[in-house]
Amino acid sequence: MKTNLNRRQFLQGTAALAGAALTATSTWLPAAEATKRTATDQVTLGKTGIKLSRLGMGTGSNGGRTQRDLGQEGFTRLVRHAYDQGITYIDTAGNYNIHEMIGKAIKGLPREKLYIQSKLAGNPGNARERIDEFRQELGTDYLDSLLIHCATKNSWHEDLKRLMDVLLDCQDKKIIRAKGVSCHGLPGLTRAAQVDWVDVHLVRINHVGRHMDGTTGAWSEASDREKALQEIRTMRQKGRGIIGMKLIGNGEFTSAEEREKSIRYVMQSGLVDAAVIGFKSTAEIDEGIERVNRALAG
Repeated sequence: MKTNLNRRQFLQGTAALAGAALTATSTWLPAAEATKRTATDQVTLGKTGIKLSRLGMGTGSNGGRTQRDLGQEGFTRLVRHAYDQGITYIDTAGNYNIHEMIGKAIKGLPREKLYIQSKLAGNPGNARERIDEFRQELGTDYLDSLLIHCATKNSWHEDLKRLMDVLLDCQDKKIIRAKGVSCHGLPGLTRAAQVDWVDVHLVRINHVGRHMDGTTGAWSEASDREKALQEIRTMRQKGRGIIGMKLIGNGEFTSAEEREKSIRYVMQSGLVDAAVIGFKSTAEIDEGIERVNRALAG
């Protein structure tokens, strides 16, 4: 069978083949690069669309005392070192008593590059005023996320309805970008997975269940790790933003081997968008980044 192929058809075919080869080459290289994930990647927090660094800096070790004891100069040095390495997520809370120190530490940094998450405890009658105080102390017009702090009861969504409404109103007014809850105990965690009001969850997770959620939420009780993980999976399936905490077992994983196992487990679990660790030195920040990078590499 003879094939009739004029010059124009030949040139068009050659160009198509060349284009296909170029496309294959250009898509292969970025794909290879995309597989390399790091602690300082800007990741998306669930369906919120908000970006933050995969690894965050916690400021609540021992109720914030560990970080406060560094003094302003030492704490500022810590925050700036974290930022210079690519950590843009700072986690705090009103009852850590460190907002003003954070505000001074981040002064001059580009606000749009930071993700600041704080938490509001209890059920204050002046919740809106407290949120305004948070912003003033931190030196920012808005919070990237604000969480109800330490919900323990299965009925928290009813008990704290007025506070939830305040946070929703603040979100509508763009005073906060996302709202959510941190829980202590399975009753609160189970309810949190069910409540559609929640944008962001701060969940306790590590490889052995140290200080993860148990039957009542009491600090010293044994955790029901598998049940807690089941609730976190439900949150994940619903597209919620999930941030892991207690990766170092509240500082109790004192051996390098335990820290390596825990960070590897959390980073490879597929259950969290980001994670926060409370740091007290630049060496700990460097170690955290190194261990997360190693865990992400496989």
